[in-house]
Amino acid sequence: MKASDFGVQSYCFRNFKENQTVAQKVREIGLDKIEICAVHADFNDPDGFEEIIKIYENEGVKIISTGVQMYQGDDREEAWFACAAAAGCKHVSAHLGIGTYTRAIGRLRKWSRQYGINVGIHCHGGYMFGGSPDVLKHLIDLGAPEVGLNIDTAWCMQIGPAKGNPVKWVEMFGDSVYGVHYKDFTFGPNGQWEDVIVGTGTLDLPAFVNALEAVNFDGMAVIEYEADVENPVPALKRCVDSMRSAI
Repeated sequence: MKASDFGVQSYCFRNFKENQTVAQKVREIGLDKIEICAVHADFNDPDGFEEIIKIYENEGVKIISTGVQMYQGDDREEAWFACAAAAGCKHVSAHLGIGTYTRAIGRLRKWSRQYGINVGIHCHGGYMFGGSPDVLKHLIDLGAPEVGLNIDTAWCMQIGPAKGNPVKWVEMFGDSVYGVHYKDFTFGPNGQWEDVIVGTGTLDLPAFVNALEAVNFDGMAVIEYEADVENPVPALKRCVDSMRSAI
C-alpha cells in the first residue's frame, strides 16, 4: 500500500460492537479497508475470526492489519498472527512491555517469518514504553527486518516537537516504517491533547505524506480519530476528505 492508499482503525467505532455495523460505516465514510482492534475481535479465537473476515468481505471491506496488541512472547500470541494471516494481512500493530520485550521480539521475528507478516511497533506517546525514538530504534535494531515501526502521528507529536516530529521520524527510520496511523492532535498550555480532523491540527499532513513517498512507503496505513464516539461518521468523512486533498 502507498501513503495515499489508506483505511481506518476500528477503534474509531468502538461504541459500535457489531462488525457488520462497523463495516457499513467504513463504506459510509468512503473507505474499504480496516485495521481491526480487540474491541471488535477475539484474536485468541481464529475460528471465530474467520466469521468476522466474512462479515467484512460481504460488505466489500478488507482487513489489512490487526492490533494494536500487547505482545509479551507467550505461546498463545501465535493465534493473533494466525488471525491476521487468515485475513491476508501483511502487517500487525504491536505494543511491547519493558519487562518482556526481549522475549517478545524473538517470538515476533519467528511468527513474522512463519506467517509472512511484518510487525509495526506502535508509538503511544511519552507515557508508554516505546514512545520515544531512541527506544524505538533500539527495539527495531533487535527485531529487524521483521520488526519495524508503526508511526502514530499524533502520539509521536505528543512527546514534544524536539523529538516528536513525524516527518523527521520517517526520515530517521526510512524503510523500517511498516505502518502509519494518520491521527492529529492540538495541544493546550498544560500539554493536554485533543483529537481533531487529520491535517487541521499540529500535524503537517502534506509534508508527512511527501516524506513517506520519498522513502517509497508501501506499508499499512489507516486514519484514526478517537473523538465523537457516539457519532464518528461525520468527522471521519472530513478526515477522509482532508487526507485526499493533501495527497
